[in-house]
Amino acid sequence: MKTKSRAIAAVVAAAALLTLLVLPSVAGASHSWGNYHWARTSNPFTLKLGNNTSGTWTGHLATVSSDWSQSAVLDTTVVAGGTRAKNCRPTSGRVEVCNAGYGNNGWLGVAQIWISGGHITQGTVKNNDYYFGDSTYRYNNEAEKLHVICQEVGHTLGLDHQSEDGSSLNTCMDYYHNTNASDTLSTHPNQHDYDQLATIYSHLDSKTTVAASAVSANSRSEWGKLVSSSRDGRSSTYEREFRGGVRIVTLVIWAR
Repeated sequence: MKTKSRAIAAVVAAAALLTLLVLPSVAGASHSWGNYHWARTSNPFTLKLGNNTSGTWTGHLATVSSDWSQSAVLDTTVVAGGTRAKNCRPTSGRVEVCNAGYGNNGWLGVAQIWISGGHITQGTVKNNDYYFGDSTYRYNNEAEKLHVICQEVGHTLGLDHQSEDGSSLNTCMDYYHNTNASDTLSTHPNQHDYDQLATIYSHLDSKTTVAASAVSANSRSEWGKLVSSSRDGRSSTYEREFRGGVRIVTLVIWAR
């Protein structure tokens, strides 16, 4: 049976070249995503998650919001969506969470963040119904859906993966694949995720996040030129440059 791949895309809009770091698969290691974070003047701050979901994704989003709100430095709240799920356009100052049939493109979920001066200004999460509606896909189950949406929202908070070797560290920020609905490993954050968020948000900013240029990168064709790949083929980096010095860097992590 053909196995689908998972991709995580980080979209970064900035006036200068940014380096995206893929951290090694070591349990307990730092898993901050390039030190990107939301600007805010106090902790805990509240991040809105726009609900553009349908079906069981809606319940999973509520679970994910509750899970990430266990952090001591931030809360998330689910609000009415501000976009159409198929396009999943960003909204300044929040994260839009969507699901739709995005096609046979190799990924289950994609997280995108827009960056200005090292601060996240907006983000999107897309969950791909193409595979989760496919009865031949071996990971088509509710536990895997929860794993995916939890991980993608975690990325928009500034977290990278804890592990990419396929084993379970019992966090949604690893690359484990849930085999059935009763396989609940890796479906929620763990303490190391909360500790990492506390580190990321340990300092305060002089202002809250402001909107960056809402440049779109919704499909692989919009990611631009392939500039590098890891030797094992697990990750790829794309770049696309726009007028005014704005550059989008897309980091894709592929599962075997």
